[in-house]
Amino acid sequence: MRITSKGQVTIPADIREQAGLLPHTEVEFDFDGSVVRITPAKPGRKPTRGARLIAHLRGRGDVQMSTDEIMALTREG
Repeated sequence: MRITSKGQVTIPADIREQAGLLPHTEVEFDFDGSVVRITPAKPGRKPTRGARLIAHLRGRGDVQMSTDEIMALTREG
């Protein structure tokens, strides 16, 4: 197995399944001086980019429309 020029490597499917590494799983790398270990990231350690964006936008809306009114606008045209 080779590491690409971008530092990427494909984890074999059987190992991903055994380790519970599903698509979009956040992972952490640990290096003890001789062995690199990959593990699922602990929840709540670092918010994802999407979570940071939602947190930034939360409470900033100023439109006083219902969901049905907004959907009607998106369907016009």
